[in-house]
Amino acid sequence: MSALIIGADKLGNIPDFLLEQGVEDYIHWNGRKKGMRNMDIPENVEMVICLYDFLEHRLTERVKKITKERAIPCVFARRSISDLSKQWDRCIGCKNKSCHLNRNRGRN
Repeated sequence: MSALIIGADKLGNIPDFLLEQGVEDYIHWNGRKKGMRNMDIPENVEMVICLYDFLEHRLTERVKKITKERAIPCVFARRSISDLSKQWDRCIGCKNKSCHLNRNRGRN
């Protein structure tokens, strides 16, 4: 799985956690600059992770809109493994049938 991580200047041990969850490839945007609002989420991204304590507000709104339109799972968490793990589990356990993560597990 590939993911886009938005927020934080440094990711610490988050990439290790994501690898354990099956995320083999990721792109990282720090999410602090206004110009990032104009960047497009790459087509190959299967999940977006927003570390919201380090995000520019308008970027957050734009990411929510785009991920909803494209039915891309989007996790909002603080930049800590404990919070990311909790939010990750909530996302994986959701019942949204349009989410490709659920379709891939046979939850139609």
